[in-house]
Amino acid sequence: MGNKEGVMSLTDAARAVRENAYAPYSHFKVGAAVRGRSGRVYAGCNVENVASPEGTCAEAGAIAAMVAAGETELTEVAVIADSPMPVSPCGGCRQKLAEFGRHDVAVTLSTLDGKVLETTIGDLLPGRFGVEHMGRG
Repeated sequence: MGNKEGVMSLTDAARAVRENAYAPYSHFKVGAAVRGRSGRVYAGCNVENVASPEGTCAEAGAIAAMVAAGETELTEVAVIADSPMPVSPCGGCRQKLAEFGRHDVAVTLSTLDGKVLETTIGDLLPGRFGVEHMGRG
């Protein structure tokens, strides 16, 4: 599931950007990093809003940075939070990851104290809604 050196650099990028999270309400900071097909790393952090459903997740921020840079395919993902167990992306972020990454793309979920769960986009979102469902539109 991806090489350890690449995964660690993604986790390090996610850890670093996590510090910039804007989480004054929940105080739950999350960092995410994705590697684009080019090899470049894009990072994002959660950004809360007092109108709580209007915030953005770390994964969405990392994907937005990748797309803003002109890439539309991710090849690895890392997410980190200060939690007792690795935090999985929410349902919306799972769908966002599936939009830009194949089902076998490695996803590393980590905690600040070193717990790690390795999975894939396909395992996070089996039976995803995809473009193939849009055939009659």
